[in-house]
Formats: sequence, C-alpha cells, structure tokens
Amino acid sequence: MRIKPILFLIALFLALPSAAQQNLQQQILEAKNRVLPALVHVQPIKEVFSAGKRVKVQVTGSGVIFSPEGYVLTNNHVAEKARQVICTLANKDEVPAEVIGLDALTDLAVLKLDLSQKDYKTVPFVELGNSNGLEVGQIVLALGSPLGLSRSVSMGVISSLDRYFEDRGEMVSPFNLWIQTDAAINPGNSGGPLVNIDGEVIGINARSIFFGENLGFAIPINTAKLVIEQILSKGRVDRSWLGVEWQEINEYRNYVRQPGLNGALLAHVEKNSPAEKAGLLPGDLITSIDGQKISAVYKEELPRIRKFIAEIPVGKTIRVEYLRSGKKYTLEVQTAKRGKFEGNEFECSEWGLSVKEITPRIARALKLEDRNGVLISGVRSGSRADESKLYRGQVIRKIDGKPVENL
Repeated sequence: MRIKPILFLIALFLALPSAAQQNLQQQILEAKNRVLPALVHVQPIKEVFSAGKRVKVQVTGSGVIFSPEGYVLTNNHVAEKARQVICTLANKDEVPAEVIGLDALTDLAVLKLDLSQKDYKTVPFVELGNSNGLEVGQIVLALGSPLGLSRSVSMGVISSLDRYFEDRGEMVSPFNLWIQTDAAINPGNSGGPLVNIDGEVIGINARSIFFGENLGFAIPINTAKLVIEQILSKGRVDRSWLGVEWQEINEYRNYVRQPGLNGALLAHVEKNSPAEKAGLLPGDLITSIDGQKISAVYKEELPRIRKFIAEIPVGKTIRVEYLRSGKKYTLEVQTAKRGKFEGNEFECSEWGLSVKEITPRIARALKLEDRNGVLISGVRSGSRADESKLYRGQVIRKIDGKPVENL
C-alpha cells in the first residue's frame, strides 16, 4: 500500500523523540517566519487576445521580495502581458508594481514595488539562497497564494533534482532542470518561494501536474540569480544562439556500437542560422564548443549544453569540433543574438481578427522560409474575417497585392 507523502512526514515526525520533534517544529516555524514577511500576493491585469478580440483579464499569483528597495521575483507566466500589477504585502497593504523585465525561457520575471506613495522607505525582504548541493529527501516549504488563498504554507520533501520536461506550447524550459517536490503547489502558488528548513529560498514555484498527486516543480534559485542580474542591469536577458536543436546520444551509442562515445547530436539545423552558414549539418556529433568538451548521453543533460551556449557573449566566434561519418572536423561559428520568444499582437477590429508578430519560434514551428508577414492569432465569430474564410494559424503575406513585411 502506498502511503501519501504528507502522511509519511507525519508518521516520521511522530516517530522522533520528543526533543527532536520540538526541534524540527521550531525549525519549520523559524523558516516560515523568516520568509513569510517577504511573500507577496500578485494580481496582474493582463491584456490578452481571445477569438480575434483584445480583452482584459485578472489573474493571481505569488512572488517574493528579494531587496529592501522592493524588487520582487515571480514567474513570467504570472507577469507577462500585464498592463497593471497590484501586490499585496504581508501587512495587507496593496502596492502597485512595475514589470521591470521578463524571461519566458526560464519562466521568471522581476517586478518593482512603487513605494513612492507609502510611508516606508524599505520593505521586508529575503536573501536568495543556493540551489547547488540540494539533496533528494530534504524538507522544504512552498509559500504562496494557491487558488487565490493568500499567505499559505505547505510542507514536503525534494523528490528529484533533475526533472526534465520537453517544451510544450507556451511552457518551455530549454535551460531548466526542475526541482520536484511533493509540497502542494497549486494554481496561484506560481512565483512563490520554495524554502529549505533553514529559511533559505532555494527555488521559485512554477508548475504542477493536474491529476497528478503531489507533483510540484520549482525553478532552481541559482538559475533565477543569473536572470535577475541581467534584468536589473539592462532590463532584459540576452543570449547567444546557434540555430540548432540537440539530441541525446544514448540510442546512437548503441546504433554505432560505441558505448564510450561522448558528444551531442544535431537533430536539426535552422535555415540561415549561424550553424548552417558555418557548415554544420543535422547528424553531426558535436564533441567540443569553444574549447569545452560537451556530452549528452541522456535528455537530462541537454539543458546544460543549451545554457552553456546561451551564456557565450553574443557575436563571439567560437571553435566547434565535431564528428561526421566517423571523421573529425573543426570549424568556426559566430554566435547571434537569440530572437525574442513572444511577439507583439494587434487587433484589427474592423475586420474582426487579431494578428501577431512572426518570431523565430513561430517561424520554426510553421516551417516558414522567412519571417515576412503576420500570423492570424484569432478570428471573431461572424466578423468580416470569418465570412471571408480567414482562420487562426494562417499567415498574411499580402493585402490587396501589397507585401506585408511585419506587424
């Protein structure tokens, strides 16, 4: 019979000697009290496009203050497209906030509380901890506002430290290996802190799996620190890009009967990308980049390679060593700046449709040869666009014979 994790923790707690129980209880309370004053309830009013029409919606999420000036860390999917953000502090004071920077590729965002109309100059905050050296089985607390119920605490343990997810729709994580926990994480917990028993923030809650019991996922706080540094210095996160998709080599090793082979395969090379211009091809086995040996035997090792490339300075010429048909080759590639993840959108109200900027991601998904035109993101039922048989997913290249280059 499978014992539910929370029951297991209770059973473990009761099995401890009385003094140990009191000590553990005290540690949990101290950890909670250390972080709870810096927890905020985040209420963004978003401008989104639905069925060809621009509408405003209010959502809820969580965040944690990490500086006395009022900088708040939360999830990108909480703060993106926000036209207005209200944060409720521990003292129940409602404070407007500005979105300072967003990073969809790690699902992180930084807000800044507007303290100009308040009596206090600083706010309670927490120091961000260190997610290196965590261990499976450590007790953790998840703080946040699940389902809009503000200032909630749940307890569990770290279940895994290297959980890997394939990209799906708007939820991508090319650089993240997730912290998995059985501490309850529900909608509204997003952006709240995951805390160890010493009261240190070691992750940012971001995901849960519906219909899955006790399956919550957090972004390691060391990933967040790198994002915060770039957002605070320049308002965005710049990353290098080669234009390739990677594949692990576990099955390839078996195919070529070389169990000791190291490297990472190129599964796809984008047209007109730096990699294609340099001469790389799908099927090449990359063994070294910029003097650094690389290898991905399993999928869980792919984020490390993507992150390594992303952190190379944009525009730098790097040396790539690879195998093709069993022979060793070397070439040079100049990294380019990675295009933005989410494009701007526009409502054509007279026609009853909305159109979207074609980003590199959209061009890849639709297998477009270039990024000219705009993508129809929605059509209002009964509108002129609807009557004219236009539909979501089409790309408008020309209007009345005139080329449409961009939004």
